[in-house]
Amino acid sequence: MKKLSIIIPAYNEAPTIREILRRVMAVSFPLESEVVIVDDHSQDGTREITESMCSEFPGRTIRVLRNEKNRGKGLSIQRGLEVATGDVAVVQDADFEYDPAEIPKLLKPILEGDFDAVYGSRFLGVARPSGMALPNFIANKFLTWLTNLLYGCRLTDMETCYKVVRMDALRAIKLNADRFDFEPEITTKLVKRRLRLLEMPISYSGRTSGEGKKIKARDFFIAVKVLFRNLRLPS
Repeated sequence: MKKLSIIIPAYNEAPTIREILRRVMAVSFPLESEVVIVDDHSQDGTREITESMCSEFPGRTIRVLRNEKNRGKGLSIQRGLEVATGDVAVVQDADFEYDPAEIPKLLKPILEGDFDAVYGSRFLGVARPSGMALPNFIANKFLTWLTNLLYGCRLTDMETCYKVVRMDALRAIKLNADRFDFEPEITTKLVKRRLRLLEMPISYSGRTSGEGKKIKARDFFIAVKVLFRNLRLPS
């Protein structure tokens, strides 16, 4: 394996996108890396900021795509994956909830050939992740429990953003999610293909809706629907 693709979907993330990109670029990855930023029709200057920053990192591959209308996180990730050229991919949120310095340790089991996907779990070793609101905590726990019940797996954090996955495994499944249902969709389809999946603990620093968190209560019910629907659909 030679290259890592880091997909960053971004929608109105002007307060954080500059710093998170710098944090990503500061990480020493064990592979060549490329960054694909997909601006989901932001109205706050997110795209302009990212485009202006490309010159800060000469010799590094950074591509900025823009959706002509707001399409959702899931479709933005799919668009990023379509142009990605890496052998392994990971999604990086455009805020500070996840620390990109932890990506290399998640990569290691894949590079060693032992696993096809590695999930960074916010719940391994902690009772409740830092900054995670109680409703979100309950929703995360329930959705993971339901995933395990329906699909016979033993995950602790199905909804985590940090899913490091071999690109050939991603290319083999059909993704349709448009919003935050990307997480249950990709998980159920990876599990149904009996791929080798590992969880490793990561840190987490949650943000509130006032700070820009965009997941809504309706996304919980959409996730439940996806979990039941995918039981009978091919991966």
